[in-house]
Amino acid sequence: MIEISQAFDSGNIEVLSIDGAEARLAIRKDNKSDFFQWFHFRVSGCAGESLTLRLTGLRQSAYPMGWPNYRAAMSLDRQDWNRADTHWDEGADGGTLIIRARPASDIAWFAYFAPYSLERHHDLVARIAACDGVGYSSLGQSLDGRPIDCLTMGSGPRKVWLIARQHPGESMAEWWMEGALEALTDPTDPVGRELRRRCRLHIVPNANPDGSFRGHLRTNAAGINLNREWAEPGAERSPEVLAIRTAMDASGVDFFMDVHGDEAIPANFTAGFEGIPDLREGQVESYNHYRSILERRTPVFQTALGYPVASPGKGNLTMATNQVAQRFGCVAMTLEMPFKDHNPAPCPRQGWSPERSKRLGRDCLGALLEWLDS
Repeated sequence: MIEISQAFDSGNIEVLSIDGAEARLAIRKDNKSDFFQWFHFRVSGCAGESLTLRLTGLRQSAYPMGWPNYRAAMSLDRQDWNRADTHWDEGADGGTLIIRARPASDIAWFAYFAPYSLERHHDLVARIAACDGVGYSSLGQSLDGRPIDCLTMGSGPRKVWLIARQHPGESMAEWWMEGALEALTDPTDPVGRELRRRCRLHIVPNANPDGSFRGHLRTNAAGINLNREWAEPGAERSPEVLAIRTAMDASGVDFFMDVHGDEAIPANFTAGFEGIPDLREGQVESYNHYRSILERRTPVFQTALGYPVASPGKGNLTMATNQVAQRFGCVAMTLEMPFKDHNPAPCPRQGWSPERSKRLGRDCLGALLEWLDS
């Protein structure tokens, strides 16, 4: 009989029953919240077994439209993540995602997307902070006492802020960060070198370390959605946002990107700030120009699919992109990557992946440099 465990960094699953190589499972809700969608668990004793894993009750998950045409991520070594045979049955057991696999190894790992562990985060921060010309600061602490890590670099006048993982289950966002940070600190990378000459960059690779470690989809330790706290962040509910926004007020912002993942839309896209009350002249046009540059530079970004644009004056100022654009009069955006695949340029083996997320991080920096030129 197989064994299933989730007692590790970002683990999330509840075992309802196991019968031989078949299991009936459920996803645990975020603490003090009704959000759930992220899963991450280990199956052992499975070499050569025909696994059937049923994740049940998913019609009540945060984004039920995320399950059709979705394939679960699977790894035997926690390094190479591929996609498993996955079927969505909306009518079975409250909505069931059925994962089938026949692992060659005795241990297999399954996740909603390839995880980015807190240990890997610490390794990334330490490695980048040790590079020439890079500064480190802890902007504050999370509710569980973890530092809100910020890496700074560059000597130019343009003030750039990049943040990721306000929603902790969107792990592709920190893979994006790894790619961007490697480019910025590579002395042979001309884009990174030139951006550091022209800009002062402030980079927060993980804005929600508590939720990341706890295996949450969308919230911090207190069950708070950080991307609805930017109008009035508080030390009791959202010290993570309070710390970041306070640092932004001290530095100023000319360009802001908040990196996320989207459960339902099978494409990479951005969301802007068109509905904020105090749009400045040329602000939206400058944002659209950045999008057009990025779309031209890489086939894994597009502008046809995305979120509805807010009506004039109706922008939600509790969200980071709208608040920052309103507060600083800058170009701001939310970058969304898929849990499924970027259908205009798909990858049958991996779907959207850590490697492609890292590459998009580099592409976004290239687009930023061209945008500065224009």
